[in-house]
Amino acid sequence: MSSATSAKDRIRKIVEEQPDDSSFDEILKEIAFVRMVDRGLADSDAGRTVSHEEVKRRIAEWRQSGGPTKRSSG
Repeated sequence: MSSATSAKDRIRKIVEEQPDDSSFDEILKEIAFVRMVDRGLADSDAGRTVSHEEVKRRIAEWRQSGGPTKRSSG
């Protein structure tokens, strides 16, 4: 999101782009989706990514343990 575009303007645009018969929940999901994509792109731009190999390792570890585990921060 560019600094020239306010959050209200961005949300207004997302809402206006939805079909007229969209439910409240569908609109909220779309707003959340756009926000998650924006955050993911910002993380990628800042180098906060995980390699494919690391993801595969984490998934294998998760499967062996029977569920997700807490990651250490750092």
